[in-house]
Amino acid sequence: MLIDESYDYMTAQKLPKNKLQVLESGRGQSFSNEAQWLAYLGKIGICEERHVRAATEGALIGSLLENGFNKNLVIVSDDAGQFNVFLHALCWIHAERLINKLVPYTEQQRKDLESIRDQLWVLYRELKQYKENPSAEWGAVLTTRFDEIFTTKTCYMSLNLALGRLHQNKKDLLLCIQRPEIPLHNNASENGIREYVKKRKVSGGTRSSEGRQGRDTFTSLKKTCRKLGVSFWKFLNDRVSGESSIAPLSRIMWDRASPSTY
Repeated sequence: MLIDESYDYMTAQKLPKNKLQVLESGRGQSFSNEAQWLAYLGKIGICEERHVRAATEGALIGSLLENGFNKNLVIVSDDAGQFNVFLHALCWIHAERLINKLVPYTEQQRKDLESIRDQLWVLYRELKQYKENPSAEWGAVLTTRFDEIFTTKTCYMSLNLALGRLHQNKKDLLLCIQRPEIPLHNNASENGIREYVKKRKVSGGTRSSEGRQGRDTFTSLKKTCRKLGVSFWKFLNDRVSGESSIAPLSRIMWDRASPSTY
């Protein structure tokens, strides 16, 4: 389905304006399968791989929203562009690395860097406290403090540039003020893929696309079972035996989700 959010995403992915204009003629159209969609793209002259990917991802976002997906869902990321969809928040741990990786060359640069890092982590701790007891007044104070820290001018040009870049991401870094239920970091997601990364380092990649799909599927099932408190071994036995006494994982997630999620 092609709707406004589809075009917003395609624009963010830098799909050329002439391609967007062609797609405008298809606004509101629906496609029942991938073959129909790809045939449509070919018909209107969108054939380059990057353009096809951007258009397809935009159409999928439109389909999600048309089928009831909540566009107020917040995605917390490390600033990788592919995750900048719907409401987007930045991980503070990853953001701080822009400053942490700087290497000062003079004593004054070192002092400036330490001062900024100290102020940053004080603000981070205050945001954690705010999330437990949010208020409009406190949110305004923290927003002002954010501006004061990230517009500071020091004698260290590289630090000034890093601060400026982080200040440009103010909306994403401070989304927690409007949505205090979201985390300040994406460590939970990082932990979710850590097992896979370790295995890849030891064993390398899979030999086929089927192997990759199998690995990813079972890893996802295991991690999901663990988070839901379901025995992965019992879940596998239940499905292999055909008993189906354990509810679908999607249903368990739905039942346990907070009403505010929707």
